[in-house]
This record gives sequence, C-alpha cells and structure tokens, in this order.
Amino acid sequence: MTEVAFHFNAPDKLGYACRLLRKAVAKGSKVVVTGESELLRDLDVALWTFAPLEFIPHCRSEGSAPAVLAASPVVLADSPRTAPHQQVLVNLGQSIPDGFERFERLIEVVTVDEGDRLQARQRWKHYAERGYAITRHDRAREAQQ
Repeated sequence: MTEVAFHFNAPDKLGYACRLLRKAVAKGSKVVVTGESELLRDLDVALWTFAPLEFIPHCRSEGSAPAVLAASPVVLADSPRTAPHQQVLVNLGQSIPDGFERFERLIEVVTVDEGDRLQARQRWKHYAERGYAITRHDRAREAQQ
C-alpha cells in the first residue's frame, strides 16, 4: 500500500519542491511530480535556476522521448498515471493525483495558504477513508527545533 506523507507549512511550494527533489535525487530516488500545468512549467524553470552550481536532472512527461523519460530521475507529469517511474510521487496540485496508488510513496506539499490547506484537508480525508496510513511533517515546527 502506498505510504502517504503530508509536508505542511511549506513557505514556498516551488522552492520547497526544489529542495525536496534535490534530496531525493541525491538518495537515488526516482520521482514523478504532478500538479497543474502552469505550476509544473514554473517548477521546470525553477529546477534550472534554483542553485547555480547544481542541476537536478528532469524532464516533462509530455513530449519527451521514452529513453529520456526512463533515464530522468525526476519527471514532471500532468497525469502520473502514464509516468515511467513508480517509486515516489510528489503532488503539488490541488486534487488527488490520478493513479497515486501505483506509487510506493506519495508526498503532498502544502503551503501556509488557507486555500491550499483546505484542499489538503480534503485529500487527507480521502486517503484516511481508504485506509492509508498518513505521516504528517510540519515544516514550521521542524524549522523551530
């Protein structure tokens, strides 16, 4: 069964996602990131520019050759159902990712924005009602420690 984790109180969704992906790639994880198309475009740019001396290998699922998709440790996908990797799914979007149950792990990134938090509560409820064990990571609390 998919492990579900919520990372609450991320101050900046894109910046947090870049740091999370850098850490995951350093550990050898294969990650699919999903969300709204505009957000994925912004993340694509951020991954190229967020650290001047580091590059996080990634590609978009739409329009990439199968060999590129298979070789990329990070795939940005509007729909994770067709993504090549099934290890970690990072959801930056507002809805429940289509096909999330295929992945070993699902990480939900939630900002301090009240609208984002409200949507996250609905996703939490969805997963809990289906018996998924949920881990909570409060970024604000961890930053204080």
